Amino acid sequence: MSASIMASSSLPLPSSSSSSAASARAASDSLDVRGFAAKTTSSTGAMQLNASSVQATPITSSSAGGLKYENIEVEDGSNSSMALQTFYNQLPPDWSKLLVAIATAFLATEKQRSVPDCKVRRPDMLADAFGLGKFVKDGSVFRQNFFIRSYEIEADQTASIEALMNQLQETALNHMKCAGLLGDGFGSTPEMYKRSLIWVVTKMQVHVEKYPSWGDVIQVETWGFPSGKNAMRRDWHVKDVETGKTILKATSLWVMMNKRTRRLSKVPEEVRTETEPYFIPKVAAILDDDGRRLPKLDTSTATHVQKGLTPHWSDLDTNQHVNNVKYIGWILETSPISILENYKLESMFLEYRRECRRGSVLDSLTTVSAGADCINGNSESGIECQHLLQFEGGAEIMRGQTQWRHKQHRKNTGSVGVLPTASS
Repeated sequence: MSASIMASSSLPLPSSSSSSAASARAASDSLDVRGFAAKTTSSTGAMQLNASSVQATPITSSSAGGLKYENIEVEDGSNSSMALQTFYNQLPPDWSKLLVAIATAFLATEKQRSVPDCKVRRPDMLADAFGLGKFVKDGSVFRQNFFIRSYEIEADQTASIEALMNQLQETALNHMKCAGLLGDGFGSTPEMYKRSLIWVVTKMQVHVEKYPSWGDVIQVETWGFPSGKNAMRRDWHVKDVETGKTILKATSLWVMMNKRTRRLSKVPEEVRTETEPYFIPKVAAILDDDGRRLPKLDTSTATHVQKGLTPHWSDLDTNQHVNNVKYIGWILETSPISILENYKLESMFLEYRRECRRGSVLDSLTTVSAGADCINGNSESGIECQHLLQFEGGAEIMRGQTQWRHKQHRKNTGSVGVLPTASS
């Protein structure tokens, strides 16, 4: 009704007589937002609308094709009656439908305002949660926040290691993208794109201190720096936005490969010049490379073997080889279910030796370096596993070593490595 009154005030009234128009304007001035006449004070006495005495009749058509408007009677203190016209019935049918739609929209808006506010009350935790990130520490470090979603958690309601690794990879790509160094839009700088060169990972070392839960917001910082003449190191430091505590630390080694020949390549001087402004020249890695050598497994030494693994189309990246995170899922598939149920992956060391492409058939081998109590989940001590991913013909794809801690055992691991500063 309030919408009808507001709209009718801007519409022209049919001219029946000057007195009736004046009466209508007087009635309009005396109506409040609910459609009832307001009390006014005058020399002739107070006038008050008696709702029971209001009688309105529908619109009827006259012989002239116009509209005939019936009067409504209003009783006042002096028992005199005056002719008033209803605003809604004065309107043609098309205008009436319009005002009904306006009133419906108005009521829907009011209803929406009455719904409880379910927004997160802590906007600081969502800062940059859905952006591409930003450069910090004088531009030497790239930072991006992530929101842990329901499809990224495991049965114990914490994020999976694959989800965290995907976020590391996403941050590395956004680092290059925000620096303007993605020549083909995915992984290669402009100079690399000219030479059909891509980055491939050869080593990955990860240490997890705490797994985030569904709804947590984590902050990922990453930076790169040269490693020798033909390699690059990239490190990550992941923290909980709310507490500021470390969640994960990781370091990796990358080399260049020719996309056409699938062979390793030296880093061209043009590429080195292109990337140097965005790399930290000298910095200690967040995790020390201890130079460990992982043993090779075979079917005779492995305690758990799964054969016949094949990549799906969704496992391939834009370079037409299997994403490195998928390898982690494959090696974990051969870990005993008792370990997955009772332990959480604490650290892993991976050596990537060959790429895997569509149509390949793989075998995943795992051996547990522990006794039966550990395998059955009865030991509070940690477990170490050796892994091998190979083609069915025996050629190695990746070697790995994982360490697990009991889910009920909280271990204070202390500080591992240092975070780079602008002066380093």
